Amino acid sequence: MKLKNFPLKYISLLLVFLTACSNPKNEFATLIIYGGTIYTVDSTSIQVEAVAIKNNLIIFTGKLSEAERFKNDNTELIDLKGKTMTPGFIEGHGHFMGLGYNELNLDLMNTTSYQDIVDAVAERVKTAQPGEWIIGRGWHQSKWDSMPSGLVNSFQTHHLLSEVSPDNPVYLRHASGHAGFANAKAMEIAGLQVLAKEGIKNFKVEGGEVIIDEFGRPTGIFNERAQTLIAKHIPKKTLETDQQAFNLAVKACQRNGITSFHDAGIPKETIALYEKMKSEGKMNTRIYAMLTGWDKDLLEDWYSKGPMIDPDNLLTIRSVKLNCDGALGSRGAWLLEPYTDRPDHFGHETLPMEFVEETAIKGLNHGFQVCAHAIGDRANREILDRYEMAFKKFPDATTNHRFRIEHAQHLHPDDIPRFAELQVIPAMQAVHMSSDRPWAIDRLGEKRIKEGAYMWQNLLESGVPIVNGTDVPVEPINPIASFYASVSRKKLKGTPEGGYEPEQKMTRTQALRSYTLDAAYGAFEEQIKGSISVGKLADFTIFNQDIMTIEESQILDTEVVMTIFDGNIVYSKAD
Repeated sequence: MKLKNFPLKYISLLLVFLTACSNPKNEFATLIIYGGTIYTVDSTSIQVEAVAIKNNLIIFTGKLSEAERFKNDNTELIDLKGKTMTPGFIEGHGHFMGLGYNELNLDLMNTTSYQDIVDAVAERVKTAQPGEWIIGRGWHQSKWDSMPSGLVNSFQTHHLLSEVSPDNPVYLRHASGHAGFANAKAMEIAGLQVLAKEGIKNFKVEGGEVIIDEFGRPTGIFNERAQTLIAKHIPKKTLETDQQAFNLAVKACQRNGITSFHDAGIPKETIALYEKMKSEGKMNTRIYAMLTGWDKDLLEDWYSKGPMIDPDNLLTIRSVKLNCDGALGSRGAWLLEPYTDRPDHFGHETLPMEFVEETAIKGLNHGFQVCAHAIGDRANREILDRYEMAFKKFPDATTNHRFRIEHAQHLHPDDIPRFAELQVIPAMQAVHMSSDRPWAIDRLGEKRIKEGAYMWQNLLESGVPIVNGTDVPVEPINPIASFYASVSRKKLKGTPEGGYEPEQKMTRTQALRSYTLDAAYGAFEEQIKGSISVGKLADFTIFNQDIMTIEESQILDTEVVMTIFDGNIVYSKAD
C-alpha cells in the first residue's frame, strides 16, 4: 500500500506516531556529548557512549545511535575526541573563601624554607604602606628542605621575619590553619611585647598555646585558639575584597573540574555574601555550607528556622561544623597517648565535648547534620562517644542522620568499626596522606601510624563511604593530586615504591566514587548529583586522559580540559 493513496490527515497522524516512537517523550536535547570515554558512576551502566542534556538536566545516557533521536537543529554537540568525562567532581571538605583569599593574599604554599617566607614578606613590604598588615598562609615547617637554627618546640622564631618587616604587622597562617606566625610589630599591636619584657611563662590560653622561649618571650608562634590574640587586631575584610575572593574561588573551582563544594564552617557574614552572589547570578559552583560552630547565636537562629535546602541546588545550609582539635603539623591534634616527638604533650581539645553532645542532640532534633573536625585518635573517640550518646537519647531522630567526622586522620583501631556501627561518615582528604605521612610518623611513631592513620580501605570495607577532598587552602584544590594519593599512597614525587601502608589504598573505582557519588551522599544530594544518570544535574568534569586506566605514574600528568556546570561550559582549557 502506497503512502500517497492515504488521505492527508492520516499521513500527518502517522508521522506524529513515528516521531513519538523514536522519541517517546518528544524531548530534544540542548546538548549531546559523545566521542570519548564516559564513566557514569552509575551501577546500572558503568560506561556509556553518549549523554544528552536538556537545559541543566540529563535526559539520556547510552549508545550514541540512540542519543541521535534527541537531536534537532538547535542541539549543541560536544565531541570529546577521545578524552574522558566523569560526573562533576565534588570538593568534600574545603574552605571556599580561604581558597579565594589565598589568591589575594601572600600564598606560602610552595615555600620550602624559613628563608623563603622571609623573602616573600620582604618583597611584599616593598609595595605595602607603613602600618599595613601583611597576611598570608601556607607555610609548613615539616615540609621544609632545611630548618633554621634556634628552634623552639620545633618551630622557627620571629626574629628574621621581624627584621624585614619592622613597620608592617605580619601574620602568616600555617598551612593547616591551626597555627599562625606573627612578627614583632603584630605582637606589639596585640600587647604581647610588653608582657614579654617580664616573661609570660604562665600565660595560658584555653584550647591553645603561645609558644615561648626559655626566657618566657613569645616566639611568634600561636597555636590553635591562641591565634585569636593576634587575629582580633587584623582589620576586617571588606565587601569588595570578599567579592573578589569569591569570584577567584569560583574560577579556581572551574579550572580544577570542581562543580560542587562542601564549605567547612562559615559565619553569618559569609552566608549573607553567598546569598548576594546567588541573587546576582554569580553562584557558579554549588555550595553545601556548614554553619560555624564557634557562633552559638548563629546556631540557635538556624535551629529555630530549620535547614535551607535550595530548590535551585546552588546554596544549601543543613549542617554544623565543630572544630574539636588541632592538626598534627602544629601538634594540636588531640591524642590518647602523648606525641612521640614531644612526650609531655597530648594536643588540644579546642571545643568542650559537652558542646559536641549538645550540638548532636540539637542537630538531630532540628534536622541538621553535624560535621566535627577530628584529627587525633582521642578527638575521634570522644566525638564518636558524644554522637552515640545523642543517638541513644533520641533513637527516633537518628534515621538517615549522616553525621560526619571531618578528617578522621588518626584513629584507635578499636574505633574504626564504630563508624559503620553508628553510620558516621568519614570525610577524609587523601592528599593529606601524601603531604603528612613522611613526617607524621615522627609525631605518632610507627605503631600508631600503621594501625590507625589514613585507614581508608579498612573504613570502606566496614561499610561506610568516604568523602574525599583537599581541605583547600590547606592543600591545593587540584583533585588529581588527591585521586593519585588515594590509589597510590605515595608522596606526589612518586615515593616510596609501593606506597605507604599499601593495604589501605583505594581502588580507582572507590577513589572516583569518593569524589562524586559518595561525596554527594555525604551532603544528602546523591539523588541530584554524583553520577551521570537520567534526571540528575548536568555537571561534568572532562580530563585529557583516562584516569581509570592509565599507568599510575601518569595520573599526576592529567589535566582538566573542560568543566560543564548546570549544562553550560564554564571552563575550557582551549580557551
